[in-house]
Amino acid sequence: MPSDKYGYTFGVLTLSDKGSRGEREDTSGMMLCDLLRSEGYVQQEYEVIADQADLITDRLSSWVDEKEIDLILTTGGTGVAPSDVTPEATLSVIEKQVPGIAEAMRAASLQVTVNAVLSRGVAGIRGNSLIINLPGSKKAARENLEAVLPALQHALYKVKGGKADCGVPKSE
Repeated sequence: MPSDKYGYTFGVLTLSDKGSRGEREDTSGMMLCDLLRSEGYVQQEYEVIADQADLITDRLSSWVDEKEIDLILTTGGTGVAPSDVTPEATLSVIEKQVPGIAEAMRAASLQVTVNAVLSRGVAGIRGNSLIINLPGSKKAARENLEAVLPALQHALYKVKGGKADCGVPKSE
């Protein structure tokens, strides 16, 4: 397995109707970019678009199929409001779900707030890319990402065809 994260690219896609119109500052997306860069990931894309299924599916597909981004984080649109369509859009583009990521994020959030049960975010693989939905608030997005961040390097290694076993301890 690679010894570090350097070289894995990422993109952050913020889903916000108000943000896409310039009516709200995107604090969660920028925080996610800063956090991943501080962990050694290489930023390739960042964008704020409206929370509309066709826009989301187009962008996710493009970022995977054309730009070959390794890790894509979405922030926003994962709740129960009528306008929250990010999970459905993500499910329409991924080829395999990775339910453990979403389960771990919800479990960690549930330790902070009972409202975590309302999160519908999903995670999955398309091609050689891992896509993870995060909540739209800066605080919740950070808490959710931090819950799974230690597993992402190995996840990306495996998504890209890495052959090392997951549970084999490192030799001394």
